[in-house]
Amino acid sequence: MSLAALLVLADGRFPAGGHAHSGGAEAACKAGRIHDAATLEDFCRGRLHTTGLTAAALAAAAALGLDPADLDTAADARTPSPALRTAARRLGRQLLRAARATWPSPELDALAAAFPRGAHQPVVLGVTARAAGLGPLDAAHVAAYESVSGPATATVRLLGLDPFEASGVLARLAPALDDVCAEAAAAALLARSEGLGALPAASSPLLDISAQAHADWPVRLFAS
Repeated sequence: MSLAALLVLADGRFPAGGHAHSGGAEAACKAGRIHDAATLEDFCRGRLHTTGLTAAALAAAAALGLDPADLDTAADARTPSPALRTAARRLGRQLLRAARATWPSPELDALAAAFPRGAHQPVVLGVTARAAGLGPLDAAHVAAYESVSGPATATVRLLGLDPFEASGVLARLAPALDDVCAEAAAAALLARSEGLGALPAASSPLLDISAQAHADWPVRLFAS
């Protein structure tokens, strides 16, 4: 495991396209569900234990070497919102471009050939982690962290929230994030022997509903 590679992959400046997506925060801010640091923390905690857990497990499974095509199908089944499926594939395509330039590998090339329009981002993330010499728990940490850091950063822009408060939210979530990542990595190991049904399928219906409404807004700051 390369700590430096992990830092590069988790860095918000890595050109993977995440800065253009709010992870549902834009719709939540407009609806008044996020209006300060406390409500941002509630939102991120809920997202971590649903979308974050699911994404972390998919990424961990891909980092273990499970079939990316099967994992992409599993990701589709766990993403009922068409808008979120589109966003996940767009993010996957952008991440794959950055990954192939940073850690060239036959596995990344094969993934690009199999999914010219983009695979789900957590699947691409797991294959990227594998190419970078990282393990399933590392991939889970990056996926889970992205699930909360994206909304936190977006809220700073959407509400003018103090960046120090947003960072405090992420720091307070750190113990829960570690627990979610451990659960995700354990599920990925189980899926290797028992099938993809062992992967979490935690859902957040309000995120799906909000994503569909957000996709129809004529004016928006973030792509999702």
